[in-house]
Amino acid sequence: MTDNADQKKLVDLMDDMPIAMLTTYGAEGPRSVPMARQEVEPSAEMWFISARDTAHTRAVQQNPVVSLTFSARDSWVAVTGTAAVVDDDAKLKELWNTFAEAWLPGGPEDPNAVLIKVDVERGEYWDTPGGKVASLISFAKTKLTGDTYDAEHGQVDV
Repeated sequence: MTDNADQKKLVDLMDDMPIAMLTTYGAEGPRSVPMARQEVEPSAEMWFISARDTAHTRAVQQNPVVSLTFSARDSWVAVTGTAAVVDDDAKLKELWNTFAEAWLPGGPEDPNAVLIKVDVERGEYWDTPGGKVASLISFAKTKLTGDTYDAEHGQVDV
């Protein structure tokens, strides 16, 4: 696959993966937290709504390098990139939803509400097209023949 095809595949897979494990690398070392992805641009730019007073937001301010992992029943995505804490009231209101309100009940006007934007620089995906049945067949084939598990794999430099 070309990088453009791999990039499209990576973004398409993430459409069905709204929750990521965001790993930051601040002064306290690596730390992972679940985050609800609000948007994935075709350029692989991602947006998250966060609370300003959290350890992961502070870690992004200390060291912008982050990793994100996503998983579904039969596909997985791992990306690395550069994050930034963004104060943009219009974008925050555009992305706001009831899920965000569960964490920040003051709404998008809450002074503690902030955005984290991640510019993805590199990504990898593993996909087992055909879903659960294809995964089971591939697993059985692996056990019987000793061949490796059939999964579509791609790497992207964004």
